[in-house]
Amino acid sequence: MKDLTQGNETTQIILFALPMLVGNVFQQFYNMVDSWVVGQFVGTTALAAVGASFPILFLMIALVMGFGMGANVLIAQYYGAKDLQRVRSVIDTTYVVLFWMGIVLTAVGLLFARSILVLLRVPTDVMPQALTYLRIIFSGMFFTFGYNGVGAILRGLGDSMTPLYMLIVATLLNIVLDLVSVLVLHMGVAGVAWATIIAQGLSFIGSIIYLNKTHEFLKTDFCHLHFDRELFFISLKIGLPSGIQQALVAMGMMFMNAVVNGFGAIVMAGFSAASRIDSFVGMPSMNISMALSTFVGQNLGAGKPERVKKGYRSALCIAMSITFVLMVVLLVFGKSLVSIFTSDLEVIAVGSRYLHVIAPFYVAFTMMFITNGVIRGAGETIVPMVSTLFAMWLIRVPSAVLFSSLWGEIGIWWAMPTGWVIGMIIAYSYYKTDRWKNKVVVKTKSVQNLQIVGE
Repeated sequence: MKDLTQGNETTQIILFALPMLVGNVFQQFYNMVDSWVVGQFVGTTALAAVGASFPILFLMIALVMGFGMGANVLIAQYYGAKDLQRVRSVIDTTYVVLFWMGIVLTAVGLLFARSILVLLRVPTDVMPQALTYLRIIFSGMFFTFGYNGVGAILRGLGDSMTPLYMLIVATLLNIVLDLVSVLVLHMGVAGVAWATIIAQGLSFIGSIIYLNKTHEFLKTDFCHLHFDRELFFISLKIGLPSGIQQALVAMGMMFMNAVVNGFGAIVMAGFSAASRIDSFVGMPSMNISMALSTFVGQNLGAGKPERVKKGYRSALCIAMSITFVLMVVLLVFGKSLVSIFTSDLEVIAVGSRYLHVIAPFYVAFTMMFITNGVIRGAGETIVPMVSTLFAMWLIRVPSAVLFSSLWGEIGIWWAMPTGWVIGMIIAYSYYKTDRWKNKVVVKTKSVQNLQIVGE
């Protein structure tokens, strides 16, 4: 557990964000292995099937991610205020809620998998493999929820190393199981899906065993968890807007996928491969944003608002520096990166065009995420939700429909980053008003009349 209320702001954010960034590199590598194995050893249709499933799975866990954000903010602020009894209550409540949400959403996913794929206009030649992959992944969704919950709790306490260790183990296991299931057992898409849920399950179970044996404060008796109704509703109030925001993003992704799917398996496969690379480029900003949220939460909880804007400026400089380097890599090596997943020249051409279009807009993406990190850390999650609703559904989705009708699939690629630009403008405009500073949950004496300095 790390106290982020003392020391140099830049150093604190880097040291806290780095394990999360490495962890998410492994997480994305974990996801990329599925695409690489099926693209290289099963075929283009299988690659398209895996890609078609991603936004559906993201939608199913969106609300859970939102509740995890609420728990993370509460834990960070109570921990910053040294109210350990409340921290323990939030942890217990988080476990109870995630357990039931995991059960319910798994059942919903299994029941409606085919209907969702039909709604997304998945081509008939892709449908059987997409349905197989999706149903198997849904059956292990409970473990995904559990791991995300443990990660949110530990990050709120300032521990970003323990989730990293478990994820590294899970990633290496997933790679081995993917290769064995496809190359040795010849299970195709089904083998890749089973490898994923087995690795996730072992990661979650291993993290719980480790915490119970090594962290007395985090030791949990799952037969005697205490559900705190008040803290649940506070977490829900903070986290639900983030969950709705993630759901809106996921539904927007599903709609965009439906537009992509209308162009056939080649475009689907190219988009799937390029999206895996795309997710890597966005990771540094997303992880620095998460670290900044915990930093802001702890410092506002401890009544140290003067550190918040210093941390914001530091985080923005770090993230922008990384983004610029990655942007250049995409522009120069886009085609080579897509070819990692497939040898199909048509698929490679589609994927590289996508990367070349969106690369320059990562500056807006970075600015948006880092700014929202401050806003969420203070407990204000309504504004990011509203900005997502506006940017995704009033700008990006209509643009994708219009542009694709005029220019084909490349029109979809130009529509993608429009949401980032609009989201950046909304987030930064709200940040400059300083209204978010009054949303802090833990009202210490020095927080009552926050005067943020360092302009």
